[in-house]
Amino acid sequence: MTTEKNEANKRLIEKINDLEKEYGQTFSNTQKILLTTDGSITAILDVLYGKINLFTIDQHFGKADENHAKLVNVNVGDEINFREVIMHKKDQPLIYAISHVPLGRCSDEICSDLLRADIPIGRILKNYKIESRREVNNIFIEKPNEKLQDLFKTDEDFLARDYVIINNDDILMWIKEMFPVSYFTEI
Repeated sequence: MTTEKNEANKRLIEKINDLEKEYGQTFSNTQKILLTTDGSITAILDVLYGKINLFTIDQHFGKADENHAKLVNVNVGDEINFREVIMHKKDQPLIYAISHVPLGRCSDEICSDLLRADIPIGRILKNYKIESRREVNNIFIEKPNEKLQDLFKTDEDFLARDYVIINNDDILMWIKEMFPVSYFTEI
């Protein structure tokens, strides 16, 4: 396991280095931590800013199409909770995130907390002492859509990552997190 972990860390460092070269900018240590951590982003933001809050933009259940089924390794048509949130501090948006959670892999309690909406996934996992691991799939730069431009009041590029949370060798959640490239540069 240690060798796998070292290889994964090496791959993420290489990805960050490649992204910096491609973008022509050196990212701050905080940005690198937020993009590569296999821990909770919520916990990191809580340390940096004091307890952060979550605002749910949208949450709904739907049937997995082929793309979503592949992301969370379920069958097409399985029910998924789709959630879109902003992590913020005093109405200052910090991170935009979307998640896809296959309902068949959640306990009733976790599903209930997901529906309560404004609880970060990292806190839900911690509250229920869910043993899990995060595996970062990709780190990239993305142009913001109109919604992100409006939420963050910028049209600059966003740093982004997507990853899965794994529990008992099954994908419990797929998550994508994003923030403007100018964020977290001075911490």
